[in-house]
Amino acid sequence: MAAAPSTLKELYTADLRDLCSANEQMQKVVQQFSDKATDPKLKQLFGKSVSGIAQHTQALRAMMDADSDSPCPGMQGLVQEATKHALESDLPPRLRDLEMVAQYQRMSHYGLAGFGTVAAYAEALGMGEEAGKLKSIVSDIYKADEYSSSLAESAQRAVVQG
Repeated sequence: MAAAPSTLKELYTADLRDLCSANEQMQKVVQQFSDKATDPKLKQLFGKSVSGIAQHTQALRAMMDADSDSPCPGMQGLVQEATKHALESDLPPRLRDLEMVAQYQRMSHYGLAGFGTVAAYAEALGMGEEAGKLKSIVSDIYKADEYSSSLAESAQRAVVQG
């Protein structure tokens, strides 16, 4: 087990590794969401997200001196919940789509918190280029979150009216 971080730079690096692991885990389950989604727009959102997560992971790797060596436990729990509630449950297709959006947003919000924090760390450390890249990732995640919320609202109306 690695020693606990004792400087902001060490904390920044540890959090980058954690986010890298979180992204790798999320990418796998979002690919499964894309495969199972019935709504074409939702399928497209998940497919684009898989590519976006991969790009964000590459950006993280470029900022680190080593790969993550342990899985992110926070995302592990979120992925287990997403798998249980959205992939393994016996929901009708429209409700499964809604549940996948809910689980996707939970995982995305974990990423928002983490990326926002490491962006602030990078800025405090005088790492302007890294801070800019991390803030750009935060922006990407917010856009996907807003779009997924609008898809969920449309799907909810269809379920209620259907």
